[in-house]
Amino acid sequence: MSVRVLGVDPGLTRCGLGVVEGSGGRLGMVAVGVVRTPASSDTGERLAYLQDQLDVWLDRFDPDAIALERVYAADHVPTVMTTAQASAIALLAGARRGLPVVTHTPTEVKAAVTGSGRADKAQVTAMVTRILELEVAPKPADAADALALAICHLWRGGGDARLALAAASERARLKAAGAKAAAR
Repeated sequence: MSVRVLGVDPGLTRCGLGVVEGSGGRLGMVAVGVVRTPASSDTGERLAYLQDQLDVWLDRFDPDAIALERVYAADHVPTVMTTAQASAIALLAGARRGLPVVTHTPTEVKAAVTGSGRADKAQVTAMVTRILELEVAPKPADAADALALAICHLWRGGGDARLALAAASERARLKAAGAKAAAR
């Protein structure tokens, strides 16, 4: 049985989303995209739109886990704040659905995908394209980063991936039991 992970590269203006599925070393892209919100809109409206779009992805792709980029302190505090707000949306969505949400640092993701924690965005995009055997590189970088997060989680998650698989099995069992009870 394979595990499906939704990678989230959080951002309020651009939030990268990527779904990767795999078992063992074989991985495949299920979907990739970017949710965009206009900077001119109210922050609350932007967060609500992001939540709505994340719910659409969770309903459509039914992941077993969410891999989220860990927010780190940078020089530009407003950017850190909006990234943290977008991260909170993914954390809340996972908690409401009983999905494990695991954070990975940018360095961990780069190391998992490229072999170097100091890789640049072009190197990450090139390796994501190669690992997932894509004909075209995912663009913009937020989309490639979301796929890289999912790959990192599947390759480095270890126990987390096994927990996600167990949770997926339990959700499938409950879903089947509910359908059986409804048919009676």
